This record gives sequence, C-alpha cells and structure tokens, in this order.
Amino acid sequence: MDSTLALATFAMVLLGDAIPPGNPVRLSLPDVFVVVVGIVGSASLFLHRDRPRLTTGFTTACALVLALTGVQLNPLLQAPCLVSLFLLALRTDRRTARVGAVAATTSMLAASLVHGSGGVSWGVFTIGLISWTLLPGAVGDAMRSNTEYLAAAEARATLAEHTREEEALRRVSEERVRMARELHDVVAHHVALAATQARTVTYLMRHHPERAPEMMDNLCDSTDEALRELRATVGLLRQRNDTDSPRDPAPGLAQLPDLLSSFERAGLRVEVSTQGDRQPLSPGVDLTAYRVIQEALTNVTKHAGTVVARVRLAYTPNWVTVTVVDDGRAVLPASRPDRVPGYGLIGMRERAHSVGGRLQAGPRPEGGFSVTLGLPTHRTAQHPAHEEVSHP
Repeated sequence: MDSTLALATFAMVLLGDAIPPGNPVRLSLPDVFVVVVGIVGSASLFLHRDRPRLTTGFTTACALVLALTGVQLNPLLQAPCLVSLFLLALRTDRRTARVGAVAATTSMLAASLVHGSGGVSWGVFTIGLISWTLLPGAVGDAMRSNTEYLAAAEARATLAEHTREEEALRRVSEERVRMARELHDVVAHHVALAATQARTVTYLMRHHPERAPEMMDNLCDSTDEALRELRATVGLLRQRNDTDSPRDPAPGLAQLPDLLSSFERAGLRVEVSTQGDRQPLSPGVDLTAYRVIQEALTNVTKHAGTVVARVRLAYTPNWVTVTVVDDGRAVLPASRPDRVPGYGLIGMRERAHSVGGRLQAGPRPEGGFSVTLGLPTHRTAQHPAHEEVSHP
C-alpha cells in the first residue's frame, strides 16, 4: 500500500510537470530537477506510519524548493505535500494537523510572493492555494474522527457486554445467598423444633407414657410443616410454566400465631405484646419481620435453656420495631469453642439490611439474650434520627 501510494504520488508530480502552463492539451517532457525532487518527496511517504510529522516537514520542504526555483505552483506538483498533510491528520491529533496545514499554506503563500502567481489574479490564486492545502487535512481529520467514533462505540459495546455479564453474576450470587438464607431459616426452625419434641417424646415415654402420643403427633405436624415449607421454597426454582410449582403466599406477621403455636407445642411459651397502631408493611419487610422472629425463637429453643420468651411489636408511622427477648442463658457462638458458628445472626442482619433496616443482637445485662429489629414500614422510609427505637 505504501509503495502504491508513493508511485501514484510520483505519477501526479510527473503529470503536473508535463502539462505546460496555459496549454493543458500539449504535453512536454518532465524537467529533470522536478523528477528528482518528486522522487525524494514521494519516497519520504514511506515514513508516514512511524514519523508522520517528519514526513510532512520533508514534503513541505520539497514543495518550497520547487516554488523557490521558479516552478509553477499547482496541486499536482505539490501532491507529496498534500498527501502528507492528509496522512498527518489521519495519524495524529487535530491540533498537529492544523499546525501542519497552516505551516504548509503559509510557506507556499510566501513562495508565491517571490515568484508571482503565474498570471493568475492574486485573490484567485490565494483562495485556490488555501483550498487545496487545507482540504487534505480536513478529509484526514474527518476519517480519523470517524475511526475513533467507531472504536469508541465498539469499546462501549464491549463494556456494556461485560457489565451485563457482571450484573448477571452479581444477581445470581445475590439470589443464591437469598435462597440459602431462606432454606436455612426454614430448616433450622423446623429441625430445632423436631429435635426438641423428639427429646420430649423420649422423656415422656419413660416417665409419662400416656402423654407421649400427643407429643408424637406434634412432632409429626412439625415435620409435615417442614416438608411443606421446603417444597414451597425449593419450588421457587422451578420454571415459570411449571404447573406443579407452589402458589402459597410468602409468610408474614399474619402467620405469626401459627408460628408461635409451633413453638408452644415444643414447650416454649411466647408472650406477645403490641405497641402503637398496626401499620401496613411491604411484602419484603413483612417477610423479614417474620423470619427474624422465627430465627430468634429458634435460637431460644436451641440455646437459651428457658421455656419463656417475649416478642414485642412497636409501630410508628414510618417504623416498626420487633424485639425478641428471653431470660435464659446468653450463649454466643464465640463462647462455645466446641460448637461450629452458624449463620443465624448473619442471616438476620442480611435480611434487615436488604430492606433498609437494622438489627441489634446480644446478651442482656440482667441475663438472657435480646434481638431488636428496626424496619421501615415502607421501602423508601429513612431510619428516624430522633425517633425512639424500642429496646428490651
């Protein structure tokens, strides 16, 4: 390509020198000096890829040599300079291209002052000279801008594709955490109750066999409920067009009496109190409140060693506070080296943060353990800066 470009440029120089001024029909033999300068200027185009500025300077110098030696100025004789101006605009930035075009135009205008305009009026000659020297730079700049635009569009498309992939991976990760949290709450609750009831059945069979069948029925009910909730949770992974997928609504505070009844069957008595007017909750907040109460009472059943727990719901216009406390042993995972830490507290905090709430959990100074959950009644509600949040 570079060889073809150089040969075509040299051919234009020969053609421009062969056409005598004032008689474009009759051709003459090219001047030897013009041929030599044309060869040098055309050969310098081989440097345009690595040194476009040097190429432009060299071809402009050749054009000035021709002009200062009395050779008639015309676009064909200045072909190496014009081509180098085009390549300069194509290879470099806009400022460099403008400087090169202005320098070449100024030099040729100065040379024309020395040897005249060849019989053409000065105004027409100046307009023509400016036009043919500035046109290559404008064309080259337009082509470079178009190339840069296409490259930027391709880069944006690539970035958008990568962003979509990262967003998809992030959503998959969040969904996995959400499903793991949901399964943990369901399994931990029902397995803890079933284990407590199974131990109670063993005790009753030894000391009060007449009461064992009732507790066994409660154990069966707990396992059936566990299977039902597991089926509902795992059913979320089914295809949308699967007619066998469950249609049960997500649990909320409306199902709180049934939840407390399951704990009472396991031997844990739960006292519930409500403060303030009940406010409507969004589905996410309602589910979060239910699951945190479920997990907190499950931890009481497993670790506290008490038969009484208290749940308090405090409503304000924009905030609901859920408090679960007990008077048993405040056992933290870090204080039990023989026990592998679970994900109960982690899951509760993640649930609270996912709907814009906050959670505090820890031992009480007077004994026992407390879990305090603050949730906005609406997803856009902000945590009140001066509004009192209930604590045990």
